[in-house]
Amino acid sequence: MVNSCCVINCNNRSQDRHGKRILHGVRFFSFPAWKQHLGTQISELTKRRRMAWISAVRRKDITFDNISRHMFVCSRHFLSGKPAYEMLECHPDWVPSLHLGHTEVKVTRPERFSQRIKKKKGPTQNSAATATSPALDDLKLEMEEDAPPEEDAPLEEDTPLEEDAPSEEDAPSEEYAPSEEDAPSEEYAPSDEDSQRLQMDEAEPKDDIEKEQECGFCSCRREEINRLLEENQLLKEEVSQKTMSEDFLRDDDEKVKYYTGLPCFPVLMGVLTQLLPCLPQTGHKLSPFHMLFLTLMRLKLNLPIQHIAHLFCIDQKTVATTFRDTICAMFTHLSPLVHWPERHCLKGSMLQPFIEAFGNHVAVIVDCFEINAQRASSQRATAQTASQKHTLKYLIGITPRGAIAFVSNGWGDGVSDKEVIESSGLVDKLLPGDLVLMDRGFGIRENVGLMCAEVRRQKLVPRDAEETRKIAHLKVHLNRVIGCVRVKYTMLNEAVPVSMIAPCEDDDMMFLDKVVTVCCALTNMCPSVMKL
Repeated sequence: MVNSCCVINCNNRSQDRHGKRILHGVRFFSFPAWKQHLGTQISELTKRRRMAWISAVRRKDITFDNISRHMFVCSRHFLSGKPAYEMLECHPDWVPSLHLGHTEVKVTRPERFSQRIKKKKGPTQNSAATATSPALDDLKLEMEEDAPPEEDAPLEEDTPLEEDAPSEEDAPSEEYAPSEEDAPSEEYAPSDEDSQRLQMDEAEPKDDIEKEQECGFCSCRREEINRLLEENQLLKEEVSQKTMSEDFLRDDDEKVKYYTGLPCFPVLMGVLTQLLPCLPQTGHKLSPFHMLFLTLMRLKLNLPIQHIAHLFCIDQKTVATTFRDTICAMFTHLSPLVHWPERHCLKGSMLQPFIEAFGNHVAVIVDCFEINAQRASSQRATAQTASQKHTLKYLIGITPRGAIAFVSNGWGDGVSDKEVIESSGLVDKLLPGDLVLMDRGFGIRENVGLMCAEVRRQKLVPRDAEETRKIAHLKVHLNRVIGCVRVKYTMLNEAVPVSMIAPCEDDDMMFLDKVVTVCCALTNMCPSVMKL
């Protein structure tokens, strides 16, 4: 891209009309920015500098709020060939001053800046010299301070030394020779021109001293600003570690496993990416990450709603609403993870002990568990006299590899495990001769703690005890998968609120059915509990 100087009557460019770079040693500098977020002093200083550059360039199309990023000032307009550091406000190159196309900006004098630096290096000497001559009037003090450091203070005696006396050849001409009336008296009466010049420069030393002192503190201020910025960054990191944000779990898989049940942080962020289109907007109360995090914490640790409300600094109603909305979104996106595999995939994923025991027949491990539901307050009096519990029964079909391939809806009280298996639709996915393994529930006495039923005419027929004993060694594999969902997500181990067993709107299922399906899908996202 071609860079060109925006100063009036300046034709410096970085490339010629043919696009070839011009090697003339000229550099281009953009207008200084107004830094509003680094403190009041930095903001005011950078604002003054930006306004000073605009005033120096004097173009109608350049205003404080309207400066194109393609506007540059070349090095030809600076004494040193580049702008000075922004904190050195008294530096001659703090603002461009050369060849600006107008005479409204005076060229700065670099020797004046050098003089100020020398004064800054020896402030103690100047203060000592001032203290030794308290009898001098204010005019002499100002002249001594304004005089360059190479020149010594005027002598105490008014009569000049003979060797310093001017010769006749060096005598001033009549045009500049002072008359008798204008001759300086013993009290040193300056001429009109000198008086006018001194009056114009009276205010300058005071302003210059203040600016020099301000520039002297620039390094201290810069160090303090850097220290505050570092402290601010550390405080932000410390707060992020205590506000349940992404940084709380980042680079710590043990925390991810404990709070969410997922294996690692990338998996958690992958789930969040899938859910973003469906998660509702909650304003500034909760971010999408917070919505997913509190939902997983409630499933994994079964934390009370009031405790979660304190952790995320929100009210309990918001927690309950967020949990329900997030579960619905997770059910929509994650329920496909719980699916029945193709038959060849099911056979190919069977472990060697199952192949040796069953051959070409497919074996499915069944886990049937119950979830208690809290009764409403109006039903508690009746519940005290009734012995029957209000429970819901769920059936889960697990492949020998340990993946959950089937989950049923909740069944009410009084339904046996065998009826649930035959009526839930699991048997429809099997062929005659396939086997269903479980550890209880068929009402048949067995001694090995393992039940094996064969599918015959869409019904389960238990095998005799002798055949069951032959496959007793498979119980160790069943123990790994039976109850794996409830072990990982403890919310399914305790009584759930009665509101969770109410039918969902526009769905032929309860909210608790969605919770169980989501827990099964999340379990499938974790490494298998079955050993190869």
